[in-house]
Amino acid sequence: MIKQQLPKIKKLSKKRIGRGPGTGKGKTSGRGTKGQKARGKVTLTHPHFEGGQRPLFKRLPYRRGKGNNKAGKKPLVIKLAALNVLPEGATVDIDSLVKYKIVKADDAKFYGVKILGDGNLTKTLKINVPISKRAAEKISKPSKLNK
Repeated sequence: MIKQQLPKIKKLSKKRIGRGPGTGKGKTSGRGTKGQKARGKVTLTHPHFEGGQRPLFKRLPYRRGKGNNKAGKKPLVIKLAALNVLPEGATVDIDSLVKYKIVKADDAKFYGVKILGDGNLTKTLKINVPISKRAAEKISKPSKLNK
């Protein structure tokens, strides 16, 4: 006959502190005497506790607004001259910019992309991303502004 071993399921109950001297955890309830750790809620383990110095969140100024994290994410800026890497007649979108290593894929997806009119464009391209007014002028009238 095979003897089967069953797992032990008995668990010790939580030790009740502060229940009189006969329990061994009375009076100071196992906290020793006096000092910061003996009193109230022990906040030394709190993630923002800084050893008693003025906490960072109290050193910083108040910010208005609910959550105050509504500041818009600014797009990645690309100079017009950087688009000369693309082949003639190509479509400029996030995928093509990532393909030709002008921007990183995760940054472009998160922040977006905007083309600014810095430098000269020597090729004709189809542009499907946001563009500044100056860059739009340079693209539409290349002979006048690009010289």
